[in-house]
Amino acid sequence: MQNAVFKALNDPTRRKIVELLREKNMNAGEIAEEFNISKPSISHHLDLLKQAELIEAKKKGQFIEYNLNTSVLEDLMNWILNLKQ
Repeated sequence: MQNAVFKALNDPTRRKIVELLREKNMNAGEIAEEFNISKPSISHHLDLLKQAELIEAKKKGQFIEYNLNTSVLEDLMNWILNLKQ
Protein backbone atom coordinates (compact mmCIF):
# COMPACT_ATOMS: atom_id res chain seq x y z
CA MET A 1 0.00 0.00 0.00
CA GLN A 2 2.72 2.48 0.93
CA ASN A 3 4.53 2.10 -2.41
CA ALA A 4 1.43 3.14 -4.36
CA VAL A 5 0.84 6.06 -2.00
CA PHE A 6 4.43 7.27 -2.23
CA LYS A 7 4.38 6.94 -6.01
CA ALA A 8 1.11 8.89 -6.21
CA LEU A 9 2.40 11.64 -3.93
CA ASN A 10 5.70 11.90 -5.78
CA ASP A 11 4.15 14.18 -8.41
CA PRO A 12 3.48 17.88 -7.64
CA THR A 13 0.24 17.90 -9.64
CA ARG A 14 -1.15 15.00 -7.63
CA ARG A 15 -0.06 16.62 -4.37
CA LYS A 16 -1.90 19.78 -5.41
CA ILE A 17 -5.03 17.72 -6.21
CA VAL A 18 -4.87 16.18 -2.72
CA GLU A 19 -4.55 19.68 -1.23
CA LEU A 20 -7.56 20.90 -3.24
CA LEU A 21 -9.66 17.95 -2.11
CA ARG A 22 -8.66 18.61 1.49
CA GLU A 23 -10.60 21.87 1.20
CA LYS A 24 -13.73 20.49 -0.52
CA ASN A 25 -15.06 17.72 -2.75
CA MET A 26 -14.72 18.53 -6.45
CA ASN A 27 -15.52 17.06 -9.85
CA ALA A 28 -12.89 16.58 -12.55
CA GLY A 29 -13.86 19.77 -14.36
CA GLU A 30 -13.45 21.84 -11.21
CA ILE A 31 -10.09 20.23 -10.53
CA ALA A 32 -8.94 20.80 -14.13
CA GLU A 33 -9.75 24.53 -13.82
CA GLU A 34 -6.98 24.80 -11.21
CA PHE A 35 -4.29 23.59 -13.64
CA ASN A 36 -2.85 24.55 -16.99
CA ILE A 37 -2.80 20.98 -18.34
CA SER A 38 -5.21 18.92 -20.43
CA LYS A 39 -8.30 17.23 -19.01
CA PRO A 40 -6.98 13.79 -20.06
CA SER A 41 -3.84 14.50 -18.00
CA ILE A 42 -5.99 15.40 -15.00
CA SER A 43 -7.93 12.15 -15.48
CA HIS A 44 -4.66 10.22 -15.48
CA HIS A 45 -3.58 11.89 -12.23
CA LEU A 46 -7.00 11.15 -10.68
CA ASP A 47 -6.73 7.50 -11.72
CA LEU A 48 -3.32 7.15 -10.04
CA LEU A 49 -4.66 8.76 -6.86
CA LYS A 50 -7.65 6.39 -6.92
CA GLN A 51 -5.37 3.37 -7.41
CA ALA A 52 -3.41 4.46 -4.34
CA GLU A 53 -6.77 4.83 -2.54
CA LEU A 54 -5.91 8.44 -1.64
CA ILE A 55 -9.14 9.66 -3.22
CA GLU A 56 -12.59 8.21 -3.76
CA ALA A 57 -15.00 8.86 -6.62
CA LYS A 58 -18.79 9.00 -6.25
CA LYS A 59 -21.34 9.63 -8.96
CA LYS A 60 -23.44 12.74 -8.29
CA GLY A 61 -25.93 13.34 -11.07
CA GLN A 62 -24.03 13.55 -14.34
CA PHE A 63 -20.71 14.25 -12.62
CA ILE A 64 -18.24 12.19 -10.64
CA GLU A 65 -17.28 13.90 -7.41
CA TYR A 66 -13.88 13.23 -5.87
CA ASN A 67 -13.11 13.34 -2.17
CA LEU A 68 -10.03 12.75 -0.06
CA ASN A 69 -9.75 9.36 1.66
CA THR A 70 -8.22 10.44 4.94
CA SER A 71 -7.98 6.90 6.35
CA VAL A 72 -5.13 6.08 3.93
CA LEU A 73 -3.29 9.22 5.00
CA GLU A 74 -3.83 8.32 8.66
CA ASP A 75 -2.45 4.83 8.04
CA LEU A 76 0.57 6.32 6.30
CA MET A 77 1.22 8.76 9.15
CA ASN A 78 0.97 5.94 11.70
CA TRP A 79 3.43 3.88 9.67
CA ILE A 80 5.88 6.80 9.52
CA LEU A 81 5.54 7.51 13.24
CA ASN A 82 6.14 3.84 14.08
CA LEU A 83 9.44 3.95 12.18
CA LYS A 84 10.75 6.32 14.83
CA GLN A 85 10.22 3.84 17.66
